[in-house]
Amino acid sequence: MSGSLDDVSDDTLTRRRPIDIPVRTESGQREVFCGLTGIVWLHRKMQDAFFLVVGSRTCAHLLQSAAGVMIFAEPRFATAIMQEKDLAGLADANEELDRIVARLLERRPDIGTLFLVGSCPSEVIKLDLGRAAERLSEKHVGRVRVLNYSGSGIETTFTEGEDACLETLVKGSAPTDAPQLAVIGALPDVVEDQLRRLLEDSGIAAAAGSLVFLPARTAAATPAIGPSTRFLLAQPFLNATRRALVGRGAQHVPALFPFGVNGTTAWLEAACDAVGGDRDVLAATIAAPVARARRALAHYVPALTGKRLWLMPDSQLEIPLARFMAEECGMRVTEIGVPYLDRKTLALELERVPEGAHIVEGQDVDAQLDRLHAEKPDLTVCGLGLANPLEAQGLTTKWAIELVFTPVHGYEQAGDLAELFARPLGRHDRLTGLDAARTTARPTTMSTTSMGQH
Repeated sequence: MSGSLDDVSDDTLTRRRPIDIPVRTESGQREVFCGLTGIVWLHRKMQDAFFLVVGSRTCAHLLQSAAGVMIFAEPRFATAIMQEKDLAGLADANEELDRIVARLLERRPDIGTLFLVGSCPSEVIKLDLGRAAERLSEKHVGRVRVLNYSGSGIETTFTEGEDACLETLVKGSAPTDAPQLAVIGALPDVVEDQLRRLLEDSGIAAAAGSLVFLPARTAAATPAIGPSTRFLLAQPFLNATRRALVGRGAQHVPALFPFGVNGTTAWLEAACDAVGGDRDVLAATIAAPVARARRALAHYVPALTGKRLWLMPDSQLEIPLARFMAEECGMRVTEIGVPYLDRKTLALELERVPEGAHIVEGQDVDAQLDRLHAEKPDLTVCGLGLANPLEAQGLTTKWAIELVFTPVHGYEQAGDLAELFARPLGRHDRLTGLDAARTTARPTTMSTTSMGQH
């Protein structure tokens, strides 16, 4: 699906050159996780939230496997497993859901927000979880807020689960007229703290009025949204969330995404300009972190420069990552696959697409694999389901999911982000060298063994 420009509320983009990047659209078999996977990082970020998936045993197995939660741990997510009688309409699914929620809240009194998360089975039988959330909120008023979003693979891909979750939070947020700068997107706490410190030390937060983050770490800290809210996206896949914020009157601050030195600096400068901050103070504030980031990057650039990079559609981080890897690490990007493209959200990133790279929206996995094998890039970023088969065919791969689970935003993580790409290349070189050494040594070893036996 392509994003619409109908919700543009400012003329920032119209003053820039037209975005005429050719995009090839494919439709066919896809290899990507569903939106339920977002629960894995959202439940860690939102400390008093609980995610109850209304789905099947397959949904439960996916979450347990992706989260790596041990059986005796008690995470803040679970699956209300739908049985055959639920799917056949022989049981009242709403009565059963009410019973499960009541038992859950009795057992976990610390829950501040309960998300009812739709899945493929609940979507197929048309179970109205939105109405269920309203009913349960009224039933448990003052005790917990119950919200609903869909993580179904029918409706969402890998990172769209977070987008759907934050869209729901925005639509349910309180109104405000207070001026503020909002950073939108689930970030690891260490990254959020670093960005907060930069925004505060540079005077940007004070110039904005106040600084808030969405999602907040607790339900009570969820920010109100209104026409005096300016917001920066921290993640490039928050298209529905952006539209919901604009619908509430908030003002989008277009920016590159904070990956690497260039992206983080441009992101902070966009915030500074939007609130009338002082660029000189910002430059002084970021001087030391920029220097540290450049030193960290210098360690990995020699191993990455000139290497060909191919990005399969998976996390929707692909376009900003391609820009970072080309501009700051010297890689040659060939194909950039994206699950879908919203030109408004990625407007400034599209102006920095590496020369020679082409974008493919959607996926026909067989056709894409044919192109991949013809190109034989040095490194392919792809999903878990494709990585092992490609490795067996002699290609070097990087798991796309690791780029979402690992802290990669900001200056302090720039070197870590580059290392994620350099590590599989180094592993390939070591294995290739080991194989070559074994091949060379084999005749000598066999001759010595033979002499010993005689």
